[in-house]
Amino acid sequence: MDPDCRLYLITPPVLPPRFAWQLAQALDAGDVASLQLRLKDATPDEVRRAIEELMPIAQARDVAFLLNDDAALAAEMGCDGAHLGQSDGDHVAARALLKDRILGITCHGSRHLAMRAGEQGADYVAFGAFFPTATKEVSEAAEMEVLEWWSEVFEVPSVAIGGITAANCAPLVQAGANFLAVVGAVWNHPEGPAAGVKAMNQAIAAAGAMAAED
Repeated sequence: MDPDCRLYLITPPVLPPRFAWQLAQALDAGDVASLQLRLKDATPDEVRRAIEELMPIAQARDVAFLLNDDAALAAEMGCDGAHLGQSDGDHVAARALLKDRILGITCHGSRHLAMRAGEQGADYVAFGAFFPTATKEVSEAAEMEVLEWWSEVFEVPSVAIGGITAANCAPLVQAGANFLAVVGAVWNHPEGPAAGVKAMNQAIAAAGAMAAED
């Protein structure tokens, strides 16, 4: 089993003042594979402005910039890809629209949905929630075994999501998750977002080292 795992950062549901500065500080603090802009309650114009402000910060640091929910807007704005839920439009059409860009699909805890996402050309499948989370209402939980099964059978990367922190992430890394998606663990860290990124990377590295020894 490949123990390698990286951080997948998701923006807060509402962007605080000076967020661009906070984002730059966070991305400069350690390895971050991707940033997902997730603004569920924002207007389309607000989302566009956020993309224009934040995407250059991520891309300048070789961090993939993904847009939540809207493949068409992601393609139009030049994002590196999109993350879609099960009800966010036609996944096959999104794959064709995004062409060589990244398409991620939420699969909850379902092996069936994950296999279908793989068949539809997803670049990663997202499983969760694994732990309680205040970021979104959790309608479905995921079991650790789904990560183990997926990593053993399929080559498409997996993202674990839902209440993940530096304190609880080790089993997810050891189960084979390729990426850990976090919100509060970084943005709500008591010492600031940069410290949150450092703490997550340290925890991922420690868990990966343990997995490599097994």
